[in-house]
Amino acid sequence: MSQARIEHVNLTVSDLDSSIALFEKLCGWHVRIRDIHGVRGEFAHVGGEDTYLALWADGADYSGQQKGKPLNHVGIEVADLAVAERVVLDAGLKTFSHGKYEPGPRTFYFFDWDGIEFEVVSYA
Repeated sequence: MSQARIEHVNLTVSDLDSSIALFEKLCGWHVRIRDIHGVRGEFAHVGGEDTYLALWADGADYSGQQKGKPLNHVGIEVADLAVAERVVLDAGLKTFSHGKYEPGPRTFYFFDWDGIEFEVVSYA
């Protein structure tokens, strides 16, 4: 049996356009598909050829959700941590918990508009 990998992570967001724009700029990803959801709302798959974020929006405001209930964070690896942080800040979001794990990556964290926490990691 081959090693398993995560193909996608499905996240509920309140503003689909803002979330798409953030991940296009932060990760260099593109919209693979965007359509009306069969039950309610709208969805988009944003990513590369092999992996993506499935973003779903039903028009509700999720900004009051509590971290870690049930998702702790989503990790995104980037080539240039400083460029990635500039993209996040330019989107009007705040970064925190900058660190370096020995002997591994440098990191920072941010919450998007819906309270979803992301860890941005660079091994460069």
